[in-house]
Amino acid sequence: MTSSDALLDAALEPVLGSKSAAALKKAFGMHTVGDLLAHYPRRYARRGELTAISDVPINENVTIVAEVLDVRERPMRARKGSILEVRITDGRSGGIMTLTFFNQAWRAKDLKAGVRGIFAGKVGAYRGALQLAHPDYELFDADDERDDTSADAAKWALTPIPIYPATSTLASWQITKLIEVVLAPLKSGATLSDPVPAEVLAARKLLSFTDAILKIHQPEKDSDWQQAREALRFQEAFVLQATLLDQRAKAQAQAATPRPPKPGGFLEQLDARLPFTLTEDQVLTGTEISTDLCSTHPMNRLVQGEVGSGKTLVALRAMLQVADSGGQAALLAPTEVLAAQHLRSITNMLGPDLAAAVMPTLITGQLPAAAKRQALLRTVSGQARIVIGTHALLSDKVEFFDLGLVVVDEQHRFGVEQRQALRVKTELTPHVLVLTATPIPRTVAMTVFGDLDVSIIAGLPAGRAGITSHAVTLAEHPTWITRVWERVEEELVAGRQAFIVCPAIDATGVPEDDPDALVDEDSDSDSDVVTPVKASVESIAAVVREHPLLGARRVAELHGRMSSDDKDAVMQAFSRGEIDVLVATTVIEVGVDVPNASTMVVMDADRFGVSQLHQLRGRVGRGGVPGLALFVTHAQPGTTAYERVEAVASTTDGFELARIDLELRSEGNVLGTSQSGGRSSLRLLRAARDGDIIMDAREAAAQILETDPGFRSHPALAEAISRRLSESERDFLDKN
Repeated sequence: MTSSDALLDAALEPVLGSKSAAALKKAFGMHTVGDLLAHYPRRYARRGELTAISDVPINENVTIVAEVLDVRERPMRARKGSILEVRITDGRSGGIMTLTFFNQAWRAKDLKAGVRGIFAGKVGAYRGALQLAHPDYELFDADDERDDTSADAAKWALTPIPIYPATSTLASWQITKLIEVVLAPLKSGATLSDPVPAEVLAARKLLSFTDAILKIHQPEKDSDWQQAREALRFQEAFVLQATLLDQRAKAQAQAATPRPPKPGGFLEQLDARLPFTLTEDQVLTGTEISTDLCSTHPMNRLVQGEVGSGKTLVALRAMLQVADSGGQAALLAPTEVLAAQHLRSITNMLGPDLAAAVMPTLITGQLPAAAKRQALLRTVSGQARIVIGTHALLSDKVEFFDLGLVVVDEQHRFGVEQRQALRVKTELTPHVLVLTATPIPRTVAMTVFGDLDVSIIAGLPAGRAGITSHAVTLAEHPTWITRVWERVEEELVAGRQAFIVCPAIDATGVPEDDPDALVDEDSDSDSDVVTPVKASVESIAAVVREHPLLGARRVAELHGRMSSDDKDAVMQAFSRGEIDVLVATTVIEVGVDVPNASTMVVMDADRFGVSQLHQLRGRVGRGGVPGLALFVTHAQPGTTAYERVEAVASTTDGFELARIDLELRSEGNVLGTSQSGGRSSLRLLRAARDGDIIMDAREAAAQILETDPGFRSHPALAEAISRRLSESERDFLDKN
């Protein structure tokens, strides 16, 4: 490893001190100098420009460039002490904000009228005026404030100021100062080994890694950071594609046990008892999987299928082919509700005789001790040919007799690390089949699943009655909610059942799926939706129970705070038709199959993503009963939030929705952190925007790999791949 590589891998504490290193780790999960250098500015300001203060959002942390208008000190009314009020302005109509400091009158020495600087803090409102209480700030050097029109003054005014993604504890300029420290060796002549070969850079006229790092953090003009971003974006795509191609090549070089189908075996027995004919896409995908399973190299295949397209059946046929050879299959589901649902549906598809032969077994974290012991014994002895579970399958206590196939359901809930944890449970690498009902555009698939072969099940089984969808816009038509409840009752009168989905469990309004979620400051988040969550499982269940039409109906609640047994009991009761209306969170988002459920009402639908709404809608219209999806929203027409809801209501084509979703939001939001690799994955690269770059980078990496297996002749690239994989593993450990 060269000294420059050692710089990237150097721990932050010896370089910056324990306090700063701890702050960076807590705020951003950073460990090394390379992590900090890869924390790129999200935008650039100038000393000569003033940010439009009137545009800043309430209750959000902001960093703005502004000028002090005036300063005044006044005594506090209720207690001793004084308040220093500093008004700053952008010189535009309405562009005034007040900085408030308690008992800090000494700040008036620095904060004088006419002084410019960067101010950061959480925006509040006091008596109708915008306010930052006790903000952090850094004033521009007074020595540089010039009245002359010299070239130096013009350069000073136009020099871009990096504005970094920041937190309430680490302001942008504080990050700037820390980066200044770690840049010192590069400014003194040290260079970074470039993972992109020189000839590849030269052909595209890109900056070197060293120059790009210096210019993105300390640009002298706009063209500096623009060129730096171009080079670093390509490097990110190149290293990512090289990593995926290398992993793919290594996986194909590994040994796996061939699992051919057995004449008259479990697979043929299942096919013989199916009451319907497989669709053309199911047959084609099944043939591709069967061929892979017969290989001496492990299968690594992604199956994309529309909601309700029959992916589970395709996976079951693959599991039975493995069982025919004496092997076992593990099905990894994202939730206990879905794992239990899979057990029931697979058992039903198998029928009593086949089920007794392959003994499908459930392993989850909340199984009673006796049941878990029995399940573990069946698994380690090989009695259970099909084992279904959640993260509990990753436990060291779970041992397999002959694990031949790993099926991962809903890939966006699981990362590469979880798949790897199952792979090591057998001597030879098991085959891997990944299922997703989230349609993925080609550029995104290449960015995230470049190590997998891809099959697509686009057609739906015959007999599906279809789903009608409507956006219910309460902002314009508040009385429409009455019609929503009437439609639900009409479906119930017809003998059907209904889901009502809410984004939160109770009045706290915290989403169930990710209560600790952070919003990326550089993402296209919905600043037009700032109202608190109105709908919760508790509040809507109460509304339904008190409604004059629905009050007599059997209503139940389902959410993640319930025990595993309680959740399973509610779902089974709903499946048996003993519950009319199920009010739930997104715990029912994937896999839950109740053919008699015809209606899906999603409350505050603007608080869900496009793919999430599409998944939720897929819970109805699964039998011969027509489906009805009502997306209730308070979002104003014309906002991104409204466009998202309207887009889902306008089409049931998942691939078209995936395209729209990428246009409305960054793919980091589309995929979720587990799929994109979290903080260390996509920094500058955007699959929605950078498809050409990704394709170019993949072709360049493939050409090199073809003549240089393992990139042994390109040590800087090999080191970058190793670093990227170790970062991913480290992030996984940090989060778990």
